[in-house]
Amino acid sequence: MPQFPVARPRRLRATPALRRLLRETRVSADNLVMPLFARPGKGVRRPIASMPGNFQFSVDELAKEAREIHKLGVPAILLFGIPDKKDEKASGAHAKHGIVQTAVRAVKDAVPEMVVVTDVCNCEYTSHGHCGIVRKRRDGALDVDNDATLELLARSAVSHAGAGADIVAPSDMMDGRVAAIRRALDQAGFEQTPIMSYAAKFASGFYGPFRDAAESPPQFGDRRTYQMDCANGDEAMREVALDVAEGADIVMVKPALAYLDLVRRVKERFGLPTAVYNVSGEFSMVKAAARNGWLDERAVVMELMTAFRRAGADIIITYWAKDVARWLGE
Repeated sequence: MPQFPVARPRRLRATPALRRLLRETRVSADNLVMPLFARPGKGVRRPIASMPGNFQFSVDELAKEAREIHKLGVPAILLFGIPDKKDEKASGAHAKHGIVQTAVRAVKDAVPEMVVVTDVCNCEYTSHGHCGIVRKRRDGALDVDNDATLELLARSAVSHAGAGADIVAPSDMMDGRVAAIRRALDQAGFEQTPIMSYAAKFASGFYGPFRDAAESPPQFGDRRTYQMDCANGDEAMREVALDVAEGADIVMVKPALAYLDLVRRVKERFGLPTAVYNVSGEFSMVKAAARNGWLDERAVVMELMTAFRRAGADIIITYWAKDVARWLGE
């Protein structure tokens, strides 16, 4: 038998050009979605203290921001709304002239090519901060009424589509919500509006800064009766399977960093366009470390983006979308 020389893999890492040529996983601005927060007012760019570089925008300023994001090559934004009034029935979530509906129209007027994704949930709009209608259980504890909440979610999704949203993204984790939203969209004539489901959304400690940004902390208890236990991977697969069966066009795993094993499993099993949400806590902890000089922010962020793609994510929702697009363009 002929004797082959010992392989020397380092030969292929010797220069930047070689490493670039042989790179297996690539990140593009086309993979990115930038989350944005709309609030009432005019000329408002309110900094979010726990998320440096991010803001709550009035609709006029948000439209300007969307234009800048699009010029950088980022194709999509994900909209969240902060209403001027909240109530127990989340009335502002599905109002024709609600904050998200108004923001969608403004963005589509300013940047028609921008893909506008809307978060479909109730927590920003309820006075109690939970994701649906709260009722008392038989044991006396307060909890979200699953089926009563579905109607609210469906109404919100239809109102977003009516305002011009390109994709609706239910994030509530109610059972049956994808089917309810799909049915309502179809009945309203929005058969072509896709659903990006937060299919495996975990009750996570990484959401803290977002609750500052969206002004939506629960006023009692927590969301563990509807968001998932972080220990349960097989249950996550069942949740994704249910959403796929109900008509989800895109499925999401949230958060991203601690759940890349599930991103891989979801992509391999279902083969649908798969999104990850690089959430606020993941963003803020890197920002804090970078500000202290403990990390090279750009190097770490690009490593994270590559890891998301390598795990199987087609779509990366991230507060670094603008930065990553700039870095990629340099």
